[in-house]
Amino acid sequence: MVFSSIVFLFRFLPLFFLLYYLVPERMKNLILFLGSLIFYAWGEPVYVLLMLFSTVVDYVHGRLLERLRGKRGAKLVLLSSVVINLGVLCFFKYADFLIGSVNAVLGTKVPLLSLGLPIGISFYTFQTMSYTIDVYRGQAKVQRNLLDFGVYVAMFPQLIAGPIVKYRDVEKSMHHRSITLPDVSEGLKRFCMGLGKKVLLANNIGELWAFVSAMDLRRISMLTAWLGIVAFGFQIYFDFSGYSDMAIGLGRMLGFRFPENFNYPYISASVTEFWRRWHISLGSWFREYVYFPLGGSRRGLPKQLLNILVVWMLTGIWHGAGWNFLLWGLWFAFALMLEKLFLGRLLAWLPKGIGILYTLLVALAGWVLFALETPAGIWSYVKAMTGTGVSLFDRQGIYLGRQYLILFLVALVASTPLTHKLTEHLRGSRMGFHIALYRFGEKFIPAGLLLLSIAGIVDASYNPFLYFRF
Repeated sequence: MVFSSIVFLFRFLPLFFLLYYLVPERMKNLILFLGSLIFYAWGEPVYVLLMLFSTVVDYVHGRLLERLRGKRGAKLVLLSSVVINLGVLCFFKYADFLIGSVNAVLGTKVPLLSLGLPIGISFYTFQTMSYTIDVYRGQAKVQRNLLDFGVYVAMFPQLIAGPIVKYRDVEKSMHHRSITLPDVSEGLKRFCMGLGKKVLLANNIGELWAFVSAMDLRRISMLTAWLGIVAFGFQIYFDFSGYSDMAIGLGRMLGFRFPENFNYPYISASVTEFWRRWHISLGSWFREYVYFPLGGSRRGLPKQLLNILVVWMLTGIWHGAGWNFLLWGLWFAFALMLEKLFLGRLLAWLPKGIGILYTLLVALAGWVLFALETPAGIWSYVKAMTGTGVSLFDRQGIYLGRQYLILFLVALVASTPLTHKLTEHLRGSRMGFHIALYRFGEKFIPAGLLLLSIAGIVDASYNPFLYFRF
């Protein structure tokens, strides 16, 4: 069940919120937990048991860590939690990849397990691991109520695609949370904005990438290749940031404040800045639980570069079981290491526009590795982008450019803070016309986006969600 579906919007969501708002406060966690299980079991009726297993495992490990605080056994308990969590994740996500790689190298014929990937396993596994690590560090209190801990793990708004929420960030809200009319209003607006991003922008511009990527990549023109990968860059941004907006909005309506996950990454003037603005919760997780424990930047530049390499190799394979994802991680590791060595200082000295252009080129090249799974496909696409052995443009490329020009322009504006700055200007203005315009937009733009999105969902046959793969 995805947020951008008729089942979710007109069946699950109204019934759930009706029950959630009607029951007394002491029963809200029960309704949220049961509703989240139904939401997950709609698409994963078997793997809901796996999520419950992870919940119980880390609940028990948290209680054991509380008893053994300050004792030698605490480290063994923490290690047990990490091993079980990573073991489950690796088994379901990487077993076939490893078997296939061994078969390819050694010529063996070990049969693949052909296990379906449990939806959201990468997200809820990282959440439950952060809980036990924080309890061990003394940065989070132990949750003694299994139901409340289950709510933290299974909470449907951010269950299948984040943002990754640390337990300590929602700890107080697990027991006492006030839900005001302004919270519900703001949450609903945020949800509508995210739904508009997903349905009206990501889905429509994603059709261009689907068309280009299905072509014979050895024969596409340079123009077509660039149109395709720019379309994918917009698609994955509006797809994922739109889903994050919807999750944050739903959380607000439930009485929670989830962390922001995107902050206009395509205006970044360096790759370092890009990764402070893209998938913020994942970057924060790796920084806090991998990069800093490895030593971060405290042990000299060579060690820092090694730490960056390790983190980005892990970040790459976290996104998917494939060599292309590892290459994607290494690509950004290389770019980040160059910026630590000298390029970051050079970019800070150059005009910001040059830094933004450089970052976009690095990001788009990275999306080629991310989106195409085969070495032959990646190589053909890179050759097309550089104009090697292909025409610079052709009739098809020109036609696609004309067909999607307006959508590209809308996506370009929507991926910058221009509309946000305009809104803030109107809200802070003392001119009557500006105030009236702001109030009109505040009320009717989210409603308009909701109606247009519903129409788009009903009419469209193309409604993927890219991060279901991860």
